[in-house]
Amino acid sequence: MTLSWDKLLSEKRIRNLYIPSEGKNQQEHRTEFERDYDRAIFCSPFRRLHDKAQVFPLEPNDTIRTRLAHSLEVSTIARDMSKTIAKWLRKEKEINEEQAEAIQVIAATCGLLHDLGNPPFGHAGEDAIRDWFEKQEGDFWGELGKKSQFAKDFLLFEGNAHTIRLLSKLQWLTDEYGLNLTCGTMSALCKYIAASNEIKDDVHECKKVGYFASESSLIQRIREETGTGNTRNPITFIVEACDDIAYSIADIEDAIKKGIVNRKDIEDDLKELCQDKIYQDVTQGISCILKKDESLKGRDYDYAWAEAFRVHAIVQGVSAVINIFKDKYNEIMSGAYHGELLKDSVAGPFIGVCKKIGATRVYPAKTNVKLELMGRKVIQDLMTLFWEGITKYNPVHKASFPNKIYSLLSENYRKAFEGSARQGLSKKYCQMQFVTDYICGMTDTFACSLHKELMNG
Repeated sequence: MTLSWDKLLSEKRIRNLYIPSEGKNQQEHRTEFERDYDRAIFCSPFRRLHDKAQVFPLEPNDTIRTRLAHSLEVSTIARDMSKTIAKWLRKEKEINEEQAEAIQVIAATCGLLHDLGNPPFGHAGEDAIRDWFEKQEGDFWGELGKKSQFAKDFLLFEGNAHTIRLLSKLQWLTDEYGLNLTCGTMSALCKYIAASNEIKDDVHECKKVGYFASESSLIQRIREETGTGNTRNPITFIVEACDDIAYSIADIEDAIKKGIVNRKDIEDDLKELCQDKIYQDVTQGISCILKKDESLKGRDYDYAWAEAFRVHAIVQGVSAVINIFKDKYNEIMSGAYHGELLKDSVAGPFIGVCKKIGATRVYPAKTNVKLELMGRKVIQDLMTLFWEGITKYNPVHKASFPNKIYSLLSENYRKAFEGSARQGLSKKYCQMQFVTDYICGMTDTFACSLHKELMNG
């Protein structure tokens, strides 16, 4: 199988996978992919990212990155990287000018949307959801069975899969097709390609849940339309690398500015663990910047170092990924490449050290852990409450306690739940999905405030 850019860049919208197109508005001046980008920017879940943690939940310091700032940075890096790659593809006569522009816009859009489905409190929120379902015993799973795909959608709950659901169904306007993005954009958004019962730890793109059972029919239609089959979209590799570059480097910058880690310790770690050319080029770039102002001392020096580190580390990472994409292009287009561009590039060891620093010095910080534990309790308490409201709701007894809980739930998500029977999914599965839909739509602050109102009076 060889992927084709003509099919990969499909402008067909997901609604038109099910019903015929009404034709294009003659007054529309944007391309279909530019419309996708604009829909991403203007949708409410994207705005809510400003109050979702990137690393540090409920952060009072406005200079520290939220999930929104991170997504904008990934989008910017993806746009710039894909521009250079698209220019090379044109030179190789793989694509035309219009397709080159489409690749850039799709990559930028995916950067904006890649974390849209994450619950409050980031990865700690995902863990809290999985743990809540894992602790349910007895008759909870009922006819689903704890080992079925339907159960594993929740036991292995994944924010990336929820992003696909959110964009294709939950962002309800006039019908059940969500933002109704193009197949080209939706295909590139599929970071992982396995269903929850197809996980393979030794295959990178299959090591996490890529989509839920509720979206399996849609995913199949998108794959047929774009010609990807059971392989990744080439743009997905690019955006994944940009995400890794952005978070692995920026998390260190933010930790220095928060005073969680010492700048000197970071320098020592880098020097001890990574002595390759990428490290040397980054440190040389930092020195060139800092020597321009020899008056920098103390905290000002640390902040300037952190910013210079971020600038030069990103430059090196982007350049390395562009080169490895060219080297692996034929493998990518044939579906034979199963690696990670950044990890396999010359910048791989350097970024690997940055990730190790994050894992050992940044993420385990006591202030961070305390907030994550608090967030875990908030999420699980709310899930227990909403589960009662959803499973015991009775339209006849309007004044009942479960009905009052049910009335608090998002109208959009209620529409999705009440219409889910048309898919032929079991009621129990839809009820579980209703809980996770609502939880994932919350910001960190909203979840905490609602928990306080409902649990503490």
